[in-house]
Amino acid sequence: MKYHTSFSSVVKPLVPEYKDKFLALASLENLGEFLPNIDTDKNVDVLPIAFNACVVNRANKNGDVIDANTAIDIYKTFINKPINIEHNREKLIGVILTAGFSEFGTDQPIAEEQVVDKKEPFNITLGGLVWKVVNTELAAKIEESSDPESDLYMKISASWELGFSDYEVAIVKEGNDIAEAQIVSAEKDVDSLKEYLKGFGGSGQLQDGRSVYRKVVNDVVALGVGLTVTPAAEVKGLISNKTLSEEEPSQEESSAEILEKVDKTTDSETKPLENENKCSQLQEKTVAKDKGIIVMKEIKSINDLNDDNLQQLSASQVTDFIEEELKKSSEKFAEEKREVETQLQAANENHKALQGEHTELKQQVDSLNEELEKLRSEAAQKLAEENFSRRMSVLDDTYSLTDGDREVIAADVKDMSDEDFEAYAKKLEVLLSAKNKEVIAKQAEEVAKQEQVELTASEADSDEEAEEVVEDAISQAETDSQEIPASVEASEQTVYQKYKQAFNVEEFDIQV
Repeated sequence: MKYHTSFSSVVKPLVPEYKDKFLALASLENLGEFLPNIDTDKNVDVLPIAFNACVVNRANKNGDVIDANTAIDIYKTFINKPINIEHNREKLIGVILTAGFSEFGTDQPIAEEQVVDKKEPFNITLGGLVWKVVNTELAAKIEESSDPESDLYMKISASWELGFSDYEVAIVKEGNDIAEAQIVSAEKDVDSLKEYLKGFGGSGQLQDGRSVYRKVVNDVVALGVGLTVTPAAEVKGLISNKTLSEEEPSQEESSAEILEKVDKTTDSETKPLENENKCSQLQEKTVAKDKGIIVMKEIKSINDLNDDNLQQLSASQVTDFIEEELKKSSEKFAEEKREVETQLQAANENHKALQGEHTELKQQVDSLNEELEKLRSEAAQKLAEENFSRRMSVLDDTYSLTDGDREVIAADVKDMSDEDFEAYAKKLEVLLSAKNKEVIAKQAEEVAKQEQVELTASEADSDEEAEEVVEDAISQAETDSQEIPASVEASEQTVYQKYKQAFNVEEFDIQV
């Protein structure tokens, strides 16, 4: 195929009856439908597994995605495809036998007709077999990786590979779901966006921040599944149960080390040979002794040192085997001791470093606490001063206080809470009622009004006396006018006229 991409998923193996049944049932609760129908009691050499191969309508870490139509076209092409290690086709360990769909998040199986034109994410789910006889250690690791208490928990994932000849570009504002994506299919436009795709070395984002994904289309073929420690999808890990072995690992192994270790073959494995009768048996050495032929079996393990085999083994064989085993044990012990010592030294150095960091951090925390306490004290002092100023200002605005009053009141209110000051202010309303500025102002207003009334009455009395004087003057002038001789010139003012002019109201300056 012109292009390749890979997706990854969680593997859920069927657990033999001699394993933890409760954990097995939990693993298979939703994906059991996809497990191959294998009698594991009779076929103890295989390990059935099921896993969500990928999430449809959601891009993986490689920036690749398939939609519902492509998923429907390709999911059955997984059947009979190989399971290998890290996509190395020369290291086959199993085969895929079933394929279908399941809900994203719940793993509930769903039919093909339910995913037609579906925009939301859902899973392609596969089932298959791992051949234990090909790699027994890997099969055991797969089962152990499902145990939450194991150091291998969730460290092995399944990654499936696709081959395809063409692609489109999906552009989304944010996230990796393509339900609302802008799909670019024109060849010219696709080529212009190629440099941004992760599959071709790009960042996966346009200059404006939008994400771009390679949407796999046309002639898509499933190429197989590889067990991996570097999956490209959101879901990773391997779900199984723990094995019967009670042995604890001497040290924590990384996922890469696990796959590397189980992939290696050892020269010490027994290789079957055939004798003249074509019967498979242990590899043997044949030596001449006297006139007969003695078949001397090669010692493979301590179990070979039994009564029957000792009759066919030479002393040198036994000695050599024991010496070799002791040497191996010694070397293994020395290596483990060195590893333990190295780990211990590293742990001690790390402990010292952590102690130094702890001391430094404690000093920083203490300094920060002191600074915080100082700030709190300053803030409290400032608040107290503001409250005091505000309270005295309110009292000064309300009452006409002397310096002596202020001194007494200030001593009372400086440390009061808001509730206590409110109660204290109510008491002052009674005690300082006579000094209340509002009351004093009202009293002054009443006095002014009373003085105005008295002044008005006084002026009225003055006006009445003035009128009486005028009237008396006028009356007197009329009497005098009768006694004036006729010889007086007409132009001379009479007494009446003089008094009348003198007591003209317009000539008075009346002030109230």
